[in-house]
Amino acid sequence: MNNADQQFLEFVIKALVDNPDKVKVTRTVDEMGVLLTLDVDAADMGKIIGRQGNTAKSIRTLLRVVGMKNNSRVNLKINEPEGGLRSAERMTEAAAAPVHSSAQSASKTVDEAMADLKLG
Repeated sequence: MNNADQQFLEFVIKALVDNPDKVKVTRTVDEMGVLLTLDVDAADMGKIIGRQGNTAKSIRTLLRVVGMKNNSRVNLKINEPEGGLRSAERMTEAAAAPVHSSAQSASKTVDEAMADLKLG
């Protein structure tokens, strides 16, 4: 079994993060191709995702190139760490969200949420 894609991903991710010992890559193969599942420390999640997801997109593109070289389709799933910032934000928003009895949803649109995240 050729796992050059897994070794490549581990090398790249460990070079980006502050806690390389907490990087875990799981490789599964099925009829759809190769799925690499990435687990990192919660503090390193922003470095892996990057601004507007650009780092994650670039890593996925590189993995597709590695996969083409090995005649396989490679996909990347990034697991959200337990206690990560996104789960903390969801808990805070859920506690602060007003309760509506109407059918209208109190959730924000994707554009509103992205605007809130932009600093300055």
